[in-house]
Amino acid sequence: MTRKLLILLVVFTALNAGGQEAQSVLMLDAGYASVHDSYLTPITYDGVDLALSVEAVRPMRQGQWLWQLNVGADYNFVENPSKNNDLHKLMGDIAFDMQRCWKGVFNPKLNLSAGPMAQLRAGIVYDEVNSNNPVTVRAHANVGATGMAWFNTRLGRKPITLRYQLQLPVAGVFFAPEYDESYYEIYLGNHKNLAHLGWWGNRLDMTNYLGADLKMGKTTLRLGYRNRLEHWTVNHLHVHDVSHSLVLGLSL
Repeated sequence: MTRKLLILLVVFTALNAGGQEAQSVLMLDAGYASVHDSYLTPITYDGVDLALSVEAVRPMRQGQWLWQLNVGADYNFVENPSKNNDLHKLMGDIAFDMQRCWKGVFNPKLNLSAGPMAQLRAGIVYDEVNSNNPVTVRAHANVGATGMAWFNTRLGRKPITLRYQLQLPVAGVFFAPEYDESYYEIYLGNHKNLAHLGWWGNRLDMTNYLGADLKMGKTTLRLGYRNRLEHWTVNHLHVHDVSHSLVLGLSL
């Protein structure tokens, strides 16, 4: 895990080289998580959300476009209302987008951007006491849209950028077993109806980010809030996960 993180940091540092406007930020999220997965349990579990991610943003074509890459992993440690069982959710995530920029919209300091995005997200949820089916796999790939609004101002003598971003998958493919189907059955060859087309009729994912980047020389300090929603219903199974986290970041 440490080796993979070091490789990730080297890659993003390389991406950040070669342009003063390009930026890579290492972020740590910590906050609240709610996990409901009816394959494992009919009860909603609440607890802690932790995440580590790197974001790279690079302008293109004299600032008319930008591309953005986010790579990270998040971990939820949640427990049931009776405090006698825990779930562990571990997910990896990679998202890439390209956005058209509009500078000085309504105000010289206000900028907007929007464009298409692609995302791959996968991981597992583990139930400590479920002896029959203790683990369920989460995996989905999708395309969608993202948009940002950012406002450049100053905090005292220091430049600060206030930013809001919405990431909204529209359609994709995701994995879900049949209701009450064990993974041992899948291992034995029952692969029917495991892949599903995801759209807003059966799946709604959304990530909201609101924060501020304070520039101190060549270093950027980030403070923000992130909300993630993952909701889907298929094969008589229901998943509804929500997280609310404080974000702390530092430029690479």
